[in-house]
Amino acid sequence: MRWILAPFRWFWDVLWTPAGTLGLGFLTLGGFVGGVIFWGGFNTALEYTNTEDFCVSCHEMRDNVFEELSHTVHFSNRSGVRAGCPDCHVPHEWTDKIARKMQASKEVWGKIFGTIDTRQKFLEHRLVMAKREWSRLKANDSLECRNCHSEVAMDLSRQSPRAAEIHTEYLLSGQRTCIDCHKGIAHELPDMTGVEPGWTVPKELQGETQPGLSPAEEIQSFLLERQIGE
Repeated sequence: MRWILAPFRWFWDVLWTPAGTLGLGFLTLGGFVGGVIFWGGFNTALEYTNTEDFCVSCHEMRDNVFEELSHTVHFSNRSGVRAGCPDCHVPHEWTDKIARKMQASKEVWGKIFGTIDTRQKFLEHRLVMAKREWSRLKANDSLECRNCHSEVAMDLSRQSPRAAEIHTEYLLSGQRTCIDCHKGIAHELPDMTGVEPGWTVPKELQGETQPGLSPAEEIQSFLLERQIGE
């Protein structure tokens, strides 16, 4: 029986043998507790930076892009579902979120040196910032858009014929991604002079008339959806 307990006694003795002035077990326990406190504090700070209150705590965001967002369907709509700043600019998965936070750390530099601390500066830098964000979303296949929107859940029968056809041929096939066509949906567009538009009608859809609902049909569809929603 002793030989069975011997390894456990040896481990216990090593664990609690003083290492200098403190026992190894105490140091291990202290390290564990310290790690938990650090990890909890880190995640708390990380989640705070993912709140809308944090995003609009500086006037550059509050007086410019957030003001524009507040007038769009992403902010106020009949369903009451709101997309905040982090929903569109921060991925949900932890690894992607950390990578995005590292990329965004340069914004602190811009804040310190007042890169866009006036409305005029903001407008002058708007195209540069917009192109940077469009390129980022293009590279990650519109990952933040997919936080809420999924082509698997799309009911194409409730879209206009033109939108359903475009989504089927280009989005579902993977030829295009959300940001290719949906620029300026939450913020005003910059001066687009000389900038290739997000969507160019393909040759097969060009003609004297474009498939889609007539104005009267669009009003009828809106009223019908409103009745269903009520």
